[in-house]
Amino acid sequence: MPRPTRRTALAAPFAVAAAQPATRPPLEAYTDQLSYAPGDTVRFHVSFAGGFGGRLVRVGGGDAVTLDLPGAQAEAHPVLKDASARGCRWPAALAYTLPAGTPTGYYRTEFRTGRGDGAAAGECFFVVRPRRPAADAKVLIQLSTNTYNAYTNWGGYSLYAYHGRDKVQGRRVSFDRPLSSQFRQWEEHFVRWAETAGYRLDYCVNSDLEFRPEILAGYKLVLSVGHDEYWSAPMRDNLERYIGAGGNVAFFSGNTCCWQVRSEDGGRALACWKQNFGDDPAYMAGDHAKLTSLWSHHLVKRPENSLTGVGFLWGGYHRSHGQFMDGSGAYTTHRPEHWLLAGTGLKRGDPFGAKLPAYKVVGYECDGCELSWTNGLPTPTGRDGTPANFEVVATAPARWHPDDCEWYERWEKGRTGNAVIGSYTRGGTVVTVGSTDWAHGLRGNDPAITRITRNVLDRLGS
Repeated sequence: MPRPTRRTALAAPFAVAAAQPATRPPLEAYTDQLSYAPGDTVRFHVSFAGGFGGRLVRVGGGDAVTLDLPGAQAEAHPVLKDASARGCRWPAALAYTLPAGTPTGYYRTEFRTGRGDGAAAGECFFVVRPRRPAADAKVLIQLSTNTYNAYTNWGGYSLYAYHGRDKVQGRRVSFDRPLSSQFRQWEEHFVRWAETAGYRLDYCVNSDLEFRPEILAGYKLVLSVGHDEYWSAPMRDNLERYIGAGGNVAFFSGNTCCWQVRSEDGGRALACWKQNFGDDPAYMAGDHAKLTSLWSHHLVKRPENSLTGVGFLWGGYHRSHGQFMDGSGAYTTHRPEHWLLAGTGLKRGDPFGAKLPAYKVVGYECDGCELSWTNGLPTPTGRDGTPANFEVVATAPARWHPDDCEWYERWEKGRTGNAVIGSYTRGGTVVTVGSTDWAHGLRGNDPAITRITRNVLDRLGS
């Protein structure tokens, strides 16, 4: 059995602002679904003693959209002992039907009460899917809502020990509780840049790939941005079928598809046993392919590399968790002739992605692959599941923290990996950048990062 760890796998207390606040806001809420189509009814489950109202605000770089919510009454509710795992079970205090013309996007709900000076009393979020998928946009961005939930410790527990009650790591987390969104940290920078630049995006969430796989049909390109860490098997199956049928995917993300999760309660909860995989019911049943542990675990035998081209076992941290804290935050160019780098003016050996110190793109968590080097050029070995035709365009050094990896009995201690940019084709084309922080370069208008992103969207999304 794997031993418990001090840090616990992939904990990041200083990098991911998802901890439950020390003081609860006056009003707390969650919605009955993560995503809705125009015309659907959103049910807000609210804890607050009294009357409240609010508005919906679409967050992005396109036209501003604000929708006023009607006033409603709510009651205050206690936090149940098992709320983290089983949900709050608060009744719906407000039902609001989205107008038929509501644009697709990420919506922040800003609640206000009749008390005080009218300042915001709390918030929650949801996503509006397109009314007609792929009719007005050929690029679909699926937001990393599984990861949002995994890091949220509302009610006492998340899938991490560092901010769990009594430093205990949860094994199941419910969406039926107030969630801490990571959208502001990564995806918002991407969508603000893309929509301001004139690219049309349709939106969905992780679980839509599992429960609404038909949404993929008709899109040229599907995007993963930022910190897309937790994937269920149906999510992955459906996206791999989409790629096999000619669909393109761009992973402007890192630590992507690292942990396998199991959806429960019709998609309203996630189970993940991580390093304690021996306690997973799937392990007890001998169904090792369904273990909710690392996708690249030797018992699961389905490394994320075969989907993304890269994986966390050959990546790690850069300027995070004590690893490469003095790193440049830049990639090194290896194949400037690759179409991804067209128009950048980069030459072999050139660094890029750290032009502005505040917007370095190699950072936090990174994905890579096992490499062999010939005449200074890296080539995947393929032994870790990376496709044979994967082309490595650029790399940056990365390394796991020992507390995170040494529970894994096949870990090579002291190994240094890389953040890897590259692509392969299997029906459709898959691009990866191997870093969570790519969108920071778009926020800073880094010329190489913006040009590479345009190359991907223009070539694969139109």
